[in-house]
Amino acid sequence: MNRLLPRALMAPAVIALVLWMIVPLLMTLYFSLVNYNLLQPGERPFIGLENFEYFVTDPDFWPSVSNTLMLIGSVIVITVVFGVLLALLVNEPFPGRGVVRVLLISPFFVMPAVNALLWKHMMMNPIYGVLANLWQFFGLTPVDWLTDVPLFSVIVMVAWQWLPFACLIFITSLQSLDREQMEAARMDGANAVQRFFYLTLPHLARPMAVVIMIEMIFLLSVFAEIAITTNGGPGNESTNLTYLIFKQSLMNFDVGVASAGALLAVVLANIVAVFLIRIIGKNLD
Repeated sequence: MNRLLPRALMAPAVIALVLWMIVPLLMTLYFSLVNYNLLQPGERPFIGLENFEYFVTDPDFWPSVSNTLMLIGSVIVITVVFGVLLALLVNEPFPGRGVVRVLLISPFFVMPAVNALLWKHMMMNPIYGVLANLWQFFGLTPVDWLTDVPLFSVIVMVAWQWLPFACLIFITSLQSLDREQMEAARMDGANAVQRFFYLTLPHLARPMAVVIMIEMIFLLSVFAEIAITTNGGPGNESTNLTYLIFKQSLMNFDVGVASAGALLAVVLANIVAVFLIRIIGKNLD
């Protein structure tokens, strides 16, 4: 009875959670196996794995996979490297440190759509953007960022929003750094570079692993920045898997192919998650 009562009390929440997860997944699996187009909603013939074959053989599939990996890898490198550097800068006491910390983490609370509009119109516009004015100030020709380097532009936008998250984690971790150990190393003759590589960096190994894992999971679903700024173009230069699924579902009205793509994205996300958990598990031991 003592064991049965807690399980009975937890059962409604567990059942609701399972249904909330399983029902959409089963519906996606069903739609991926039928030919379901929104222009012909009454016809749903079973076609097996043809939707998966069509999605994988789409000319945009492998470029979207490459763009997804490039986006994730670049944003993680930028946020981890600059996050550590910024955390080290604001970790030392100076006048106005509290205000600087608040301003430093504020971009993380900006919605992705607002972030995209901010960079598209205020920063990267080739006519009146801040970067265009900066280029003209130095006598250079302004760059049409979203046309000439679309994927790089998206990487900059996403990295700007996720950099405060990494910085906040690293600042919190630096608070627990053993000051006596650092002072002992300094008195023994270790310079700043040696203290950073042999004391600070190993101390930040765990938060780095956490930042990489969390960012990896969320960056697989980047959508708003691409949809608002580049629409996956020019061509497919900035199309990632999430935007490719969107194009198949809402632009081509093909729910079946989009569902197949969504399942492939789920599989990819789980592979990445398992891989990261193994690496981070070893790092945390």
